[in-house]
Amino acid sequence: MPEEMSKGSVVVLDNGAGLCKAGFGGDRDPIAVVPNCLGRSSNSKRWLVADELHAADADVASVSLRRPFDRGYLVNPDLQREVWERVLRTLLRVDPARSSLLLVEPLFNPPAVQRATDELVFEELGFRSLCVADSPSLVHLYEASRRHSRSQCSLVVDCGFSFTHAAPVVHNFTLNYGIRRLDLGGKALTNYLKELVSYRSVNLMDETLIIDHAKEKLCFVSLDVSRDLRLARRVDTDNPLKCTYVLPDGIEHKRGYVKDLNEAQRFLSLPYDSSVTDLVLKESNAGKPEERRRVNLTQNEFTLTNERFLVPEMLFHPAYLGMNQAGLAECIVRAVHSCHPHLHPVLYESIILTGGSTLFPRFAERLEKELRPLVADNYQVKITSQEDPILGVWRGGSLLASSPDFESMCITKSEYEEIGSARCRRRFFH
Repeated sequence: MPEEMSKGSVVVLDNGAGLCKAGFGGDRDPIAVVPNCLGRSSNSKRWLVADELHAADADVASVSLRRPFDRGYLVNPDLQREVWERVLRTLLRVDPARSSLLLVEPLFNPPAVQRATDELVFEELGFRSLCVADSPSLVHLYEASRRHSRSQCSLVVDCGFSFTHAAPVVHNFTLNYGIRRLDLGGKALTNYLKELVSYRSVNLMDETLIIDHAKEKLCFVSLDVSRDLRLARRVDTDNPLKCTYVLPDGIEHKRGYVKDLNEAQRFLSLPYDSSVTDLVLKESNAGKPEERRRVNLTQNEFTLTNERFLVPEMLFHPAYLGMNQAGLAECIVRAVHSCHPHLHPVLYESIILTGGSTLFPRFAERLEKELRPLVADNYQVKITSQEDPILGVWRGGSLLASSPDFESMCITKSEYEEIGSARCRRRFFH
């Protein structure tokens, strides 16, 4: 085992396909939350790495992206090394040879990817020891400590960049046989919004970063899709779903922005009861002339209406896009029913939402609405949203890295060199 670790010598790295979160064990928040990719604009020859894409003067228009991950798994270790070196040496300013690494890996990581990861950690970067963890167990650990909960079970719903998983966790151990996956994540939602905007307004198929920002700022989960589709078609009144996004011009604005935040948030004032919606709209517009907000043709901008809720709707009804997969509610039910019947009521009462896509407004309310008819009446359904779904996994890793037993969970560089990756990995039960 490595010598006693000094404070701050454990690097916690939540290596997501979309974002890389890195910091030190024992801290509440990571030091770096950066894109896990390289990008280059069409008018530049230099590739920007990780945090450089977030710089105020970075040109995000027509950026070509190169990601080390594809379909949720590491496929390009060379690109990953560039991102990690930027994060470790520039942002964290840490010496890997004097540090241990707690790495969060994807669920069901193939052995070939595990070997490539170990080579990167020990041979190329030279970390002194490594501990590998999965996201559901860390989310459970963090939530149990934050709420001082005695519950030993939870169902973690992780809506990530490439996939969405429903994973049962018992005694801080993820039940792999109970995990159910939905092949949809934040990347697919961004691509769908790109297609809708490009077909209806302006061609933005090459503007991944811009559309991703528009998605995060403007999309929401509908509690009544039929009602909101009717509202989106209204042209004779002030449409509560309509909003405008202004594209960067490269001179005054390097990044896109929402034209009118108050306009974009009008949907939040709509009543949940669809039977009174039309009446409310009629009264709010009584005696007023038609006030359609027209697109300013002198600016490069586009308008969103039903796209705002049709994009997140993919998670609940993938069949609408021709995907032969169950929606998120059915995915959760199948995950619960794969476990022992004694766990069913406990898991339904301890559903934890994490991942960036759960930040869409009204996500939890819609999920509960979808789940309730599928769950036995004598079971309670309780859904908890993390205070920061993007950092929840990292915070759990920070807790684990600061625990007294952390050293015993690690494999050292000397062990790796002596017995190899495959035998070392048995310690992590993957």
